[in-house]
Amino acid sequence: MSHKPRIPKPHPVIDRREPLPWEHPKPPEEEAEAETRLHAIMQHPSYVEPDHDVNFLHTDGMRGVRLQLDYEKAERILVQHGIERTIVVFGSTRLREPDTARHELAAIRLEFASHPGDVRVKKLLRLAERRMELSRYYDVGRELGRMIGLAGGGPANSRLAVMTGGGPGGMEAANRGAFEAGAETVGLNISLPREQYPNPYITPGLCMQFHYFALRKLHFMKRAAAIVSLPGGFGTLDELFGALTLIQTRKVEPFPIVLVGEAYWRGVFDVDFLLEAGSIDAEDSELFWYAETAHEAWDSILAWHKVNGTPLIGHEVRG
Repeated sequence: MSHKPRIPKPHPVIDRREPLPWEHPKPPEEEAEAETRLHAIMQHPSYVEPDHDVNFLHTDGMRGVRLQLDYEKAERILVQHGIERTIVVFGSTRLREPDTARHELAAIRLEFASHPGDVRVKKLLRLAERRMELSRYYDVGRELGRMIGLAGGGPANSRLAVMTGGGPGGMEAANRGAFEAGAETVGLNISLPREQYPNPYITPGLCMQFHYFALRKLHFMKRAAAIVSLPGGFGTLDELFGALTLIQTRKVEPFPIVLVGEAYWRGVFDVDFLLEAGSIDAEDSELFWYAETAHEAWDSILAWHKVNGTPLIGHEVRG
């Protein structure tokens, strides 16, 4: 005769009918000092779980873990959003919108009219005039962002996206153009001693803040199908020359680098001098080119990829 086993009812995931011995502290009637000692034990930093212990995570010995986290969080977010390739746009945080530059120039002209002999005001006037001249590149960045946002499968397709450093000025312009086209757009901020705010045109969920410049640079490069540099300063130069060096040394596969504003960039660094000095080879001077308009920049990027066999529109882009 077969015996049918009695199968107990599955237990709850957490709840128990009877508490376990460690669920309650040692009672004070057993040890008068128990509560005080227990408090000291549980409040000590050693009792905090490692992943909740911010002070521990920021120790020198945990730098490797922090580097990994800096990389991994952004990587997972980009994968989740389906972003495969990016057009990375750099540019000065000081690049003004044309209307803003115009108002600043008008204000300083009024001040100069009242103090024509003031050296400080004269210097500010020259600076405002120069910023007014450069402000047209804000519109170039904005138009370029719009064109990229509408490229490929249109705004609903985020495989190709605008990526910037997430700040104001030239970066804002590119994010803004993509935003106005209805496309997802990425900003990679960096934590700094003086707090910065991301520009308001980045897609919520696609603005990431890095602790390490190195990991931020890695993410700029990893999916880059092109880099476009609007007029910029130290930060723009840092990213630009880093990318040029990686392509020059063949550490990464070549991709287009476009410098917007030839007169500006020729004033910033003299490529012909580097060639004549033997500091670079002739082929190194061909790693980038100049453009003046968004259409020139975008059309030249598309043409380069077509010749390279890696078309950005209508086909899979090689990873």
